[in-house]
Amino acid sequence: MRQPAIRLANASAAYDGRPVLRGIDLTVAAGERVALMGRSGAGKSTLIGLIHGQVPERVALVPQAAALVRTLSVFHNVYMGRLDRNRTAHNLRNLVWPARADLDAVGAVLARVGLADRLRERAGALSGGQQQRVSVARALYNGRPILLADEPVSALDRVQGGLVLAELACTHETLVMALHDVSLALAHATRIVVLTAGRIVLDAPSADLDAAALRRYYTDEEALA
Repeated sequence: MRQPAIRLANASAAYDGRPVLRGIDLTVAAGERVALMGRSGAGKSTLIGLIHGQVPERVALVPQAAALVRTLSVFHNVYMGRLDRNRTAHNLRNLVWPARADLDAVGAVLARVGLADRLRERAGALSGGQQQRVSVARALYNGRPILLADEPVSALDRVQGGLVLAELACTHETLVMALHDVSLALAHATRIVVLTAGRIVLDAPSADLDAAALRRYYTDEEALA
């Protein structure tokens, strides 16, 4: 039996006194790839935040917004994934004069998401999809065993999105990802957890589900997206 990487018991969360999550029981074993699904506002982002707060030292995070420093280069934004594992003097030097070894390491990660030629470009000059891939590259460079990702491929087409999800699965032992695309979730997750109004209403192996079983948890507009 694999050891749990994540465990929440009867967890809840509220904003301004309004309940967002209620009675959440969730255990994720090391090695699982979990897709969090459900309508907009169901509580997926809040659940990712709860998990992150529980084990921050073991997590690489892809936030919903790319959260890049737009005035800095792509290199510097990806390099931030390991800032806490380098000496302050080394980080300050890299801000002005990046070390060749760090340039090569970041460049290799960018190649995995199709952005090897963007290493020295300003992050703010990239398209939305490219910025999202930089955010993914930062998590890949971080390399910690648990990946938490909030819609990490929402700005990409299905082919690109599938390639990016495959790269994440290669690097991180355990994945918990909020995904909107039903096809990608079924193809790249081993387990599907669906939230409705802040509660878990479905928790099943992806092999036991199909698109029709999941689309009923969405509005007509979301199901067609």
